[in-house]
Amino acid sequence: MRRSVLAIVALISVGCTPDTPSGSLSPLDFDPVDIRDEPLQSLPAVPYQAPELVHLGGLLFHDVRLSADNSLSCHSCHNIAQGGADGRVVSVGIDGALGSINAPTVLNSGLNIAQFWDGRAPTLEDQVNGPLTHPSEMGSSWDDVVAKLSIDPAMVGAFDRALDGPVTPANIRTAIAAYERTLQTPNSPFDQWLQGDDSALTTAEQRGYTRFKELGCVACHQGRNVGGNMYQTFGVLADYFADRGDITPADLGRFAVTGDESDRFRFRVPSLRNVELTAPYFHDGSAPNLPSAIAIMAHYQLGRPLAERDVDDIAAFLRSLTGTLPSTDEYLQ
Repeated sequence: MRRSVLAIVALISVGCTPDTPSGSLSPLDFDPVDIRDEPLQSLPAVPYQAPELVHLGGLLFHDVRLSADNSLSCHSCHNIAQGGADGRVVSVGIDGALGSINAPTVLNSGLNIAQFWDGRAPTLEDQVNGPLTHPSEMGSSWDDVVAKLSIDPAMVGAFDRALDGPVTPANIRTAIAAYERTLQTPNSPFDQWLQGDDSALTTAEQRGYTRFKELGCVACHQGRNVGGNMYQTFGVLADYFADRGDITPADLGRFAVTGDESDRFRFRVPSLRNVELTAPYFHDGSAPNLPSAIAIMAHYQLGRPLAERDVDDIAAFLRSLTGTLPSTDEYLQ
């Protein structure tokens, strides 16, 4: 209640309304008030979506009929309880097919600059097309999905109530994207600290955050999503891919989208929110745990080794970014 009042007072004092697209937020959903001036900020209010649309999107996100053999749903590779990912180096698609890249988390994905590691989908709606039709993922087609859902009276009714329309590819994409935009994870210990709770972080977590800033990690991992809002080359100060070897198409990053040589090995910077839940790390899943990921980043992005205490403290700070996971109880019955 206190934070809501503070938010209202802050808005009145500057004579403005929340800086959000018209209709995207409920009039009562104000952003949390950060007491501390930091390069990282608390998560914003969850975007308002019509409840019927969100529910439909949640049903579709968990519906195995989106896959060719009715064995996989979006949730299969983006398990909310597991941090919005699947804990694998690469995901397993229909008929046991292996993917080519590590599944990024779906949590807080609505705050990303674009979707997929290479940013080839500018919106969440566009992102839905990729896994649904990919032969190594869900291996389906829009015609097949629409046909299967259209013979289900309950699903047809849900589309009518939520979108006042039939089961179509566009309506499926709209509903799933609406649901995904609600998958934010507020109230992490770090957010509580940003909002003025001095006891929210341990001494080690505060040391880790200080080192995170001193080392320059915040140059790429900043803002509300602690990343996700820019692209960066993997291997700024040392050649990661030369050292690792066995270059694959998945390693090309933005180059595969733009054809621009400067985009080779350049990826969307991942969000670090809930990162303790999403091992293994990087697009190739090569780092099995947080300490190894931190050490690799220090070497290839910062060009320096880290003391063991620094690694431990930064890992502690990163764990403080785990927020409250969305409930999926209504969809997993």
